[in-house]
Amino acid sequence: MSSPSVPRVLVLFDVDHTLIETRGVGREMYERVFPVVTGVSFRELAAVSGRTELDILRETLELHGIAPTNPAVGELAAALVQGYEAARGELAERGRVLPGARETLAMVAANDGIYQGVLTGNLRGVARTKLEVFELDGYLDLEASAYGDDNPRRSELVAIAQRRATERTGVVFGNQRTVLIGDTPKDVEAALTAGVRVIGVASGKSSMDELRTAGATQVLADLAEPADVVRAITEA
Repeated sequence: MSSPSVPRVLVLFDVDHTLIETRGVGREMYERVFPVVTGVSFRELAAVSGRTELDILRETLELHGIAPTNPAVGELAAALVQGYEAARGELAERGRVLPGARETLAMVAANDGIYQGVLTGNLRGVARTKLEVFELDGYLDLEASAYGDDNPRRSELVAIAQRRATERTGVVFGNQRTVLIGDTPKDVEAALTAGVRVIGVASGKSSMDELRTAGATQVLADLAEPADVVRAITEA
């Protein structure tokens, strides 16, 4: 029998619309930094829901007639990280933690059998800023996580997070020991492609029915009832 202090399950939370909302700050950040970096007026942002930032950056550059070379993507990514860092006060004022998210993270963190990090399309620096601004970072191991600048394919982030969590804990988190929690069908798709379980939460733009249809293992309306989230994790 495993010791109670040894985590048995790795839980990876999405960030935007699962834990927090930036309420428009994300798009405005592109509007601010894009012209500065590229010299081209910002016109259109690629679709963002459930995608990695590398994907979004590349398509947004293409939409403006700019070749998405690695240097161009890297320069724009760095500007976004710096932009969020400079806008911490604005983000705190305009954004919010979603109902139950803080309490859920606290309850999961108190469970010795669960280890938690994030799996997000956000750039690492942007994710860290967002979570620090809303004081959620203390509940999560951000080194046992995966980010949108680790790989452009969201499903590939799962193995990256698993490896990092194993390095941090010494526990091998295989697919049956890994649970993703996210709010979009693309979160569900990434989990299923990677072969791990997924809990869909309808706290974003996708409905519970849409998450079920996408194949989520379990679906919750939101994180407002932390005990239900922990129960879903342990049942999964």
